Amino acid sequence: MTGTRTTMAALFLLPALVLLGALVVYPIGYSVVRSFYDQSGDGFAGFDNYQALFTDDGIRTALKNNIVWVVFAPTVATALGLIFAVLTERVRWGTAFKLVVFMPMAISMLAAGIIFRLVYDQDPDKGVANAVWVGVHDTFAQSSAFPKAHPGRESPLEPAGGGAFVTKEPVRPGVPVTLPLVGVAPDLMPDDAEPAGQPPSDPGKITGTTWQDFTRGKGVGTLGAPDPAELGYAGMKIEAVKDGKVVASTTASGDGTFTLPASAEGALLRLPADNFEEPYNGLDWLGPSLVTPAIIGSYIWMWAGFAMVLIAAGLAGVPRELLEAARVDGANEWQVFRRVTVPLLAPVLAVVTVTLMINVLKVFDLVFIIAPGSSQDDANVLALELYRKGFAEDQPGVASAIAVFLLLLVIPVMWFNVRRLRREVRR
Repeated sequence: MTGTRTTMAALFLLPALVLLGALVVYPIGYSVVRSFYDQSGDGFAGFDNYQALFTDDGIRTALKNNIVWVVFAPTVATALGLIFAVLTERVRWGTAFKLVVFMPMAISMLAAGIIFRLVYDQDPDKGVANAVWVGVHDTFAQSSAFPKAHPGRESPLEPAGGGAFVTKEPVRPGVPVTLPLVGVAPDLMPDDAEPAGQPPSDPGKITGTTWQDFTRGKGVGTLGAPDPAELGYAGMKIEAVKDGKVVASTTASGDGTFTLPASAEGALLRLPADNFEEPYNGLDWLGPSLVTPAIIGSYIWMWAGFAMVLIAAGLAGVPRELLEAARVDGANEWQVFRRVTVPLLAPVLAVVTVTLMINVLKVFDLVFIIAPGSSQDDANVLALELYRKGFAEDQPGVASAIAVFLLLLVIPVMWFNVRRLRREVRR
């Protein structure tokens, strides 16, 4: 009645209100005002800075990428969190698994960015992603062992187009064929390579040798003939081509020797281009086309655990009798999950998704750290573009307009989240 309670409440709230005003209200107000002024801050620019949001190429790319982020990152993270929460509910070591999945949340965005910058390294010997990808690829498609091989001086071979090589003269039975090549580093030769053998002589067949015609040391070795220190091209594919058609083919043995049937008489011997293809080096994860999905993957790795913990908490409150009743009525586990579990978890899923959407709109650290300079423009997002306009390009008016635009994007999502939380409290 005397107003004491109101005064005391105001005094208790005053420190929080001062901090809120200094750290939130004032910066927002100043950004709104600054967004209407030019670069110097002295001239009124009207809506020119906001017009730049839709005419500047960098901002438009950032806006498109933000749409991709908002659509995919929260959806995939929430879906994975739901799957992890449901599957670990009945697993004996479920708690340990949840701990492992949630652990990335304890890592800062900076550290996560550095980790995934290494994970996505192009070199399979450094980048885990390409190491796995190249391993899977090489399981089904063997890489060439001779990517740098080519004919040397006075070689009987000549280019045949498309990376292949062919003999200059047709072959005849009983006349051994030599196919010398150079260009493969000794430490890159196949493990099963043996000292090059002399081509056997068989009057009824085409025989020959393909080998590394190079011996270390000046003036050492005989050009065009196998020497003891030279290795055969083990596994080299040889084709006999007559009138543009392959009439016979074989593979060189460990010492480089090979044999073709008499049907190859009069044909040209061709070393196919797949003998010399560069080894598969994986995907360019941080290239212009894959950089945004790659960064979204790192974000999901961090935040799927957050979604899992919240959904698991909601799942713990689901009445078990409803699930059992559905099973008694004949529903299988998929039907129980789709028709009972998911609808009951809908409020929790909505909160998680909306929270991640708000978080995604502000993503900056991962993009700034993971994307290399060559593809940072392709991975650009609004928060990063705000930083670049404000500090790198000295356009504070445009940067303030981007900040206000981000605020306008976040407000409806926050309003939806608050409204849903209030509705849940009333229930």
